[in-house]
Amino acid sequence: MGAQEDVALVRSGYEAFNAGDMDTLRELFTEDAVWHVGGSGGLSGDKQGRDAILTYFGELGSRSNGSIKVNLEDVAAGDRYVFGVQSNHAERDGKPLDQRSVLVFTLAGEKVTEVFELQEDTEKASAFWS
Repeated sequence: MGAQEDVALVRSGYEAFNAGDMDTLRELFTEDAVWHVGGSGGLSGDKQGRDAILTYFGELGSRSNGSIKVNLEDVAAGDRYVFGVQSNHAERDGKPLDQRSVLVFTLAGEKVTEVFELQEDTEKASAFWS
């Protein structure tokens, strides 16, 4: 795959996430994909495998009562990675969380194999999701 195809794949993942389309998301990840979430909160840590990643997405929806939305602001492909800059909004217990994140995607064989999720304010995000 080239840079354009990699970017299109990542964009389709964002569209599927915001639509709650878990079937499409399932197809985007390898079975052994890993999603790394920084911080020390209740959702921090490594999500090992596609099912664990989808469970993580479900937790984001559940803990925010379905209010989580991510807006892909920019996406670019390099030689080894695809980078997505996003703004996030969620509400929990009457409190909003609005901040930016950068996701670094590794792709192989037209699938996502690894993601690093880097929050603008890791401490704030950890407290919000705990």
